[in-house]
Amino acid sequence: MFRLGRHGRRLLILLVCSAILAVFGIQVVAAQDAATLEGVAGDVGSLKISIDTAWVMLTGFLVFFMQCGFAMLETGLIRQTSAVNALLENFIDAGLTAVVWWLVGFGIAFGQSNGGLFGTTLFAPGMDVMNTNFGSLNISTLTFFFFQFAFAATASTITTGAMAERTDFIGDLIYSALVAIIIYPVIVHWVWGGGWLSAQGFHDFAGSTVVHTVGGVIALVGAIMLGPRVGRVWGKLPSPHNLGLATLGTMILWFGWYGFNPGSTLGAVGYGGLIGLVTLNTTLAAGAASMSAMFFQYVRSGKWDLSATLNGSLAGLVGITAGCAFVSPWAAILIGLTGGVLVIVAAEIVERAKIDDAVGAFAVHGACGIMGTLAIGLFGEPSLTVVGPMAGKAGLFLGGGFELLGVQFLGSLSTVVYVAITSVLMFGLLKAINRLRVHRKADEVGIDVYEHGTSLWPDVLPFPEEGVEAGMPKKAPAVGD
Repeated sequence: MFRLGRHGRRLLILLVCSAILAVFGIQVVAAQDAATLEGVAGDVGSLKISIDTAWVMLTGFLVFFMQCGFAMLETGLIRQTSAVNALLENFIDAGLTAVVWWLVGFGIAFGQSNGGLFGTTLFAPGMDVMNTNFGSLNISTLTFFFFQFAFAATASTITTGAMAERTDFIGDLIYSALVAIIIYPVIVHWVWGGGWLSAQGFHDFAGSTVVHTVGGVIALVGAIMLGPRVGRVWGKLPSPHNLGLATLGTMILWFGWYGFNPGSTLGAVGYGGLIGLVTLNTTLAAGAASMSAMFFQYVRSGKWDLSATLNGSLAGLVGITAGCAFVSPWAAILIGLTGGVLVIVAAEIVERAKIDDAVGAFAVHGACGIMGTLAIGLFGEPSLTVVGPMAGKAGLFLGGGFELLGVQFLGSLSTVVYVAITSVLMFGLLKAINRLRVHRKADEVGIDVYEHGTSLWPDVLPFPEEGVEAGMPKKAPAVGD
């Protein structure tokens, strides 16, 4: 029988101990490696959340800054006697919308869906959702709330331009609140909140329908029901009082659109190529539209028209907003060229219908919003269309037939019908309680003096104190008082 010597036994013991230590060490190292990998994965996840949150907040700030652009553009395009009124309406619309959107609008837009029509949760979100991400996004629900608030504020602001110089201020507060509570969030839910239009495969990346068509239709209905400004000469708009202010406002809006469209990726990690495409398409459409509007108006009038050029650029921006992530750059140029001409034609149609749209709000946001929505059905790239049953579908001009175009038409039409009906009811209620149009005395002394007791430039347009002393009420009564 084989027997180990003393040295052999020692060697065997050493080998066994070494093997045990080796196995144990491998397990320890493996456990440490697993823990390290888990930590790295956690750090990467946290980094994604931080980057996406920073991106969405930054672009949301840009969208909110558009409120300044709207205020400057509208104020510059109207008469000096109404400038303070326009500034206050644009400013307070943002403040009012912030509160009512938090209380009600956000929940209707993005809460748990009730039959695809409206949301039923997420009302007044706060600390209960502070540390929870919204859906599958790498951003918190509260971050998402802020970004969407900036969009909601835009929808009601569009309306003030069409109804400028003659709207009762309390009426403005009421309709702005109702837009953010009832009208706008329902359309948001249909398209972006998991509603019935989303289920149909309707595409609207950043809001040609959801924001601009909604705002444009409300503006048109409001202008019709409000009636024209006193002394309005049809076929000739009152001269803008400050085109410099209007130009700066338009440039701010163009700048803010780089939050509006690229920010709608709702994240930056993994979206580099898409963000680049969206930004390029936004730029090309705006540039092409400003050129086509300027040259189109020059051919017709023989003058290089600044106002037409400004509205032209906005028309291109509105038109590309829906399809900026779904079309190629060449299509973005075509959409822009079309928008630049369409905005001038649409404004003239509104004028011939004797509807006093003070800044061309419907032509810019309504007509071009509808055009941009339908353009996806014409130029949609199958590699970019990604929503619902229309995922991978090409537009009509790219060999995809009428299927995608049909869904886009359905979404646009249903939005127009819903918004038109609710707007008629809303403005009809205001008219019934004498809170739609400002008191007739404001037409004599100017709405700034009557509603606000001040003038934008008192050294140029002095405040007529003698008017107050002569019997003009310091507090404006409603029409009929």
